Amino acid sequence: MSQPCSSTARRQFLQLAVGVAAAAIAGQAAADELPPLSESDPTASALGYKDDATKVDAAKFPQHKANQVCLNCNFYQGTAARAPCTLFPGKSVNAKGWCSAYAAKP
Repeated sequence: MSQPCSSTARRQFLQLAVGVAAAAIAGQAAADELPPLSESDPTASALGYKDDATKVDAAKFPQHKANQVCLNCNFYQGTAARAPCTLFPGKSVNAKGWCSAYAAKP
């Protein structure tokens, strides 16, 4: 009699696994469709965002360190070359970028 329960549990698990995978794929597709953040965007400008962290003005942002890039920032929402950032809703930032709000991932 445990056969039907086992089959039902297996089916529910597979449905959940497929749903999670589909959500992950949809999330990445949505990130790929976001427009890139421009350095001239008012919020980006206020935070000193640079699409290339090697071009950060060291005199203006002395707290910047060479190993600080968006990819290893707590606000970066992905692992791809471009991904969303919680500081810039609706835009994607460069993984090799930087802004003054940088916070290392824990």
